[in-house]
Amino acid sequence: MPPIKRRHFLQFAGSTLSAIALSQSNFTQQANRYAQVIAQNTPRKLALLVGVNSYPSGIPSLKGCLSDVEMQYELLVHRFGFNPKDIVVITDEADLKPTRQNILDQFQTHLIDQAKPGDVVVFHFSGHGSRIIDPYPIPELIINGEVVPNTNKLNGTLVPRDRNTERSDVVQDIMGRSLFLLMYALKTNNVTAILDSCHSGGGTRGDLVFRAVSSRLNSGESAQPSETELEFQRRWMKDLQLSEAKLYDMRRKGIAKGVAIGSAQFDQFAAEAKFDNDTFHCGAFTYILTRYLWQASSVEGIGNTFVNLERSTNDLAIKSSMYQTPIIAANPETNSQKPTFFLNPVKPWAEAVVRKVKPGGEIEYWLGGISALSLEAKPKGIIWALINTKGQEIGEIEQQGRKGLVGYGKLTKGESKNVQLGVLLREKIRGIPENLKLRVGLDVSLGEQLEIAKASLASIDRIEVVSTGAEYILGRMTSSYLQQVKPKKIRDLPVVDSFGLFLPGLTPLANTFQKSGESASSAVERLQGRLISLLAGKLLKLITGSDAAFGGNSTKLNVTTAIAPKGSSTKTTPSQFLSGTDVQVKVRNNEKDNLYIAVISIGSSGKITPLFPYWNSAEIEAILAPQQEIITPQESDGYSFKLKGVGSQEILVLASFLPIRDALKGLKSIADITNPGGRTPVNIEGEQALGWVQELLGDLERNTRGIRVESSGDRIVAKSQLAAISTIINVVES
Repeated sequence: MPPIKRRHFLQFAGSTLSAIALSQSNFTQQANRYAQVIAQNTPRKLALLVGVNSYPSGIPSLKGCLSDVEMQYELLVHRFGFNPKDIVVITDEADLKPTRQNILDQFQTHLIDQAKPGDVVVFHFSGHGSRIIDPYPIPELIINGEVVPNTNKLNGTLVPRDRNTERSDVVQDIMGRSLFLLMYALKTNNVTAILDSCHSGGGTRGDLVFRAVSSRLNSGESAQPSETELEFQRRWMKDLQLSEAKLYDMRRKGIAKGVAIGSAQFDQFAAEAKFDNDTFHCGAFTYILTRYLWQASSVEGIGNTFVNLERSTNDLAIKSSMYQTPIIAANPETNSQKPTFFLNPVKPWAEAVVRKVKPGGEIEYWLGGISALSLEAKPKGIIWALINTKGQEIGEIEQQGRKGLVGYGKLTKGESKNVQLGVLLREKIRGIPENLKLRVGLDVSLGEQLEIAKASLASIDRIEVVSTGAEYILGRMTSSYLQQVKPKKIRDLPVVDSFGLFLPGLTPLANTFQKSGESASSAVERLQGRLISLLAGKLLKLITGSDAAFGGNSTKLNVTTAIAPKGSSTKTTPSQFLSGTDVQVKVRNNEKDNLYIAVISIGSSGKITPLFPYWNSAEIEAILAPQQEIITPQESDGYSFKLKGVGSQEILVLASFLPIRDALKGLKSIADITNPGGRTPVNIEGEQALGWVQELLGDLERNTRGIRVESSGDRIVAKSQLAAISTIINVVES
């Protein structure tokens, strides 16, 4: 899609950056700009954080907005050096409730009245967004990436807790026009507005909840702004000496000043993520943004992208199917390029931070930088390294338990004086559950066959049937579901009345549906191998840590990779590939020692294909010498790696200082049966895939024990023993 011009941002203030499946190359640039602005060494850094979960009757309440505020607070204080006294929090549980007046009052008294030229200002809003009639609309919208006339004269809004008025057609929303005036009134240009809301229609779809209130009333008409809101705008226009014509012209040109980041396009959704079987919720966008900023390396230069998120493992993207494209705006547009805006965070990258040390020695820490899948790692046995301000290890904490994003542990190495509020942590040893399960939900479309499907799924080992927090959903394709997914231009859509697997956003999983008329029990039997393959992929990501790092490299090991068309000399991965393209994977060892290399392809349907080393290779063939590069497959190998179909495919490169012998032997055993005498890669699915991943786990566990790590966990993997570089490539029709 064409780049979003800055003039289009705040006309729909409720439309914000990206949630579940961000257009991640844009997201990376936006997150970097945000990091660079808030990390400046300025006289003062001010923040106003707003989260609204509880809404009045008629407006669906949310669950994750208060978590968003907490995530931003911890990030600003412990990574970017904000003084807690300079952060004002407005939530349902705070002293200041998220009413319209409180939000506007605090924006003025805390931000406008206090910020001086050169100060840094952050405004974050998590809650519902909507659209209402704008008496003075700007003329354009963006729908599906195209600029179209604003024929309905709408303006995006932030929905406060007290939205409703005595009139059903009038609401107390905070309009994008008002937010423009507030940002314009700031005396500093170093302002960042972050809005985790949308206005594409609220409610639920599948297992996801969206942050939007419908712009339509029961009458079919759009709501009107309150007279209080319009008077608020008139007062600020007078104070700022802005005529209606001048304000109109400024709004057409762009945002008022600074940087504005949003979580969804006009026609997209901003979803909430859920963890721990529906016990912990947060905004998907805020979670991804703050997690990225925790992990962003402080050694990257200005103008470089820390991570190409479009091509890295985004566990929420894979699990949800709700694709949202980032919105970013800057005024002036050169803001994001100025050196003073591109300063590193004041503390090194981390995955957690100490929040409290209790009298008995129990340590409480905030897990703001870990991935969703990492939360499924075994609570006990995880070892965290304490990091000083130079990034050096000064001790170890063994985790004893976890609730949401709060972990609890005890000091097992180092001096107790080093464990203080604000000390950063990095995951050192990961505990692996003995019996990791794949969570599968049942959709209401199953009808009278729901109980039959439930019983059939329950009989499969390591498959857990859940009511919430499903990773995949078993359901029946209906006419309404088909209409919902048609705009996504998915090839080979399932036929109505066929059974198969959906992602949580009710997008059908490729190649899991067959003809109509199948029974639920037959469908489960047919899908059993696919479910086990998906479980194998989940376990693979967990044990390699490829889910954990937005940098693509789970240990920051100096290894570079690229996926490119066969014969290409490019050193970077293109944003997309045409179906049918022959590709090669390039891996370079920038370390001073030999590395053992493995390359694995993971299809969206769960199929695992180890591409390198070949199953009949000697162990020495997997060694990559320092400052050397391998390219696989080669012409002499007798096969090609051809991309088939459309959608996403993940390429996982593993790099280790120690060999992974058992996994290679296991692959040879499979190949001896399925491909005797051949040298081409072996596709492994179902129990074979799961068995191979468990053999890989055995290799890594043995290597971990070999470095004399002390942990109470039964199965553990040292993060330092393996780098996992994940690249997601998008395949489109040729």
